[in-house]
Amino acid sequence: MSKPILYIKQGCPWCADALEYFSEIGLELELIDVRSDPSRMPELEAVSGQSKTPTLKNGDFVVADFDVNEFKDALRANPAEAKKLGIQI
Repeated sequence: MSKPILYIKQGCPWCADALEYFSEIGLELELIDVRSDPSRMPELEAVSGQSKTPTLKNGDFVVADFDVNEFKDALRANPAEAKKLGIQI
């Protein structure tokens, strides 16, 4: 199974918070920094319909432009996805 993708931008405080949270819970991610690799920005826009970060994609599940609490809210609203990710909320 492939890892969830987390789109980030270097210097983004919300991205730093998300990375810290995912590290604390032990979620392995594929990180894509669209600032250091701008060729990936169209991919982020296609996935989420916007260009803001952090944005997490796991299959068809996408949480765009979130802070950690908004991410947790998205998982509470999608318990099957939380289970897929192995996150208890």
